[in-house]
Amino acid sequence: MEHQLPPEGDWRSWVIMGGRGAGKTRAGAEWVRAQVEGARPTDEGRARRVALVGETLDQVRDVMIFGDSGILACSPPDRCPTWEAGRKRLVWPNGAMATVHSAYDPEGLRGPQFDAAWVDELAKWKKAGDTWDNLQFALRLGDKPQVCVTTTPRNVGVLKGLLKSPSTVVTQAPTEANAANLAASFLEEVRARYQGTRLGRQELDGILLEDAEGALWTSAGIEACRLRDLPEMDRIVVALDPAATGSAASDECGIVVAGVKMTGPPQDWRATVIADCTVAGASPSGWAQAAVSAMTRFGADKLVAEVNQGGQMVAEVVRQVDPLVPFKAVHASRGKAARAEPVAALYEQGRVRHMPGLDALEDQMCRMTVHGYEGKGSPDRVDALVWALHELMIEPAATWRAPRVRSL
Repeated sequence: MEHQLPPEGDWRSWVIMGGRGAGKTRAGAEWVRAQVEGARPTDEGRARRVALVGETLDQVRDVMIFGDSGILACSPPDRCPTWEAGRKRLVWPNGAMATVHSAYDPEGLRGPQFDAAWVDELAKWKKAGDTWDNLQFALRLGDKPQVCVTTTPRNVGVLKGLLKSPSTVVTQAPTEANAANLAASFLEEVRARYQGTRLGRQELDGILLEDAEGALWTSAGIEACRLRDLPEMDRIVVALDPAATGSAASDECGIVVAGVKMTGPPQDWRATVIADCTVAGASPSGWAQAAVSAMTRFGADKLVAEVNQGGQMVAEVVRQVDPLVPFKAVHASRGKAARAEPVAALYEQGRVRHMPGLDALEDQMCRMTVHGYEGKGSPDRVDALVWALHELMIEPAATWRAPRVRSL
């Protein structure tokens, strides 16, 4: 498969980011073979000294060497290396050697030197920074030492730094890219469970999902508020953050549907973000129709719309689509981050939950910081989310009074 083939060009690090079972291990094993093997079994290859680095020594041995897609399984009999357990190394018929190293012992990479390395699951290493740095100093043999990194992405500094290096090339593939070699029941189960979640995009699609520094929401926090079945709601609203213009180049028009169960005092209320119906490049009549359609689809009680950009025009456009829609105009008097902070606090208290299918909204949430939005464009989805939860949770709580108990 294309993502398993080394890219052309002058690179030092090749990062293969893929979902679980996407064929990363096989790609790494075949790359090592291509480095050490010559035209004939005893001919020298490009590399003579290779580092095999994993999280633990056991994982290097069990996955990278002896695994079903490891080096030994991929090697034909006349080129198959010999495993020398006592010295923790593989030796090929042409004299090339690969030694085993663990990320738990970064200092173990100080002495040896290499002309190639295969690094597996870099993003999950506990001492990733120190191990990676020591490996770079050890890659000093030959004309062009290179390293192949096979990993499922995670939001860690060492991987983000590596991807930003000009000497790094990247190939990427989802789990489905290797569907022919995976059990159909596995694919059905993981997609049913993780489709439409940030965890699914990371673990199955092989996409690096970053949290901005100082983010109001984190990936871990969002994953902790997952729901699979929609609970009973007392109120449902659709929140609309209209785009300033209606051209294809304009920002998205954020449309978010949320509901609340208002049992007991406000601290016991629980909100659920139900759907993200955001539209891009729509005309005013287009986003108004999308918002009204969301009202009908989810049985919403009210349409809440920010009118800073369009003023009275927003209400007029919505009324043209449905003259009887329950409409509330809201004005932003504070910055986006200031408005979002009390909503983020609701998440920290465990009072907001998410239905599946909100990945684009969640990406924006993890780029909203106390200093503003760190992503591209405008966080229109987050703006709509904030207005929805203000309407459902924050504003009603401010005016709530406990019911009086009659005395006899």
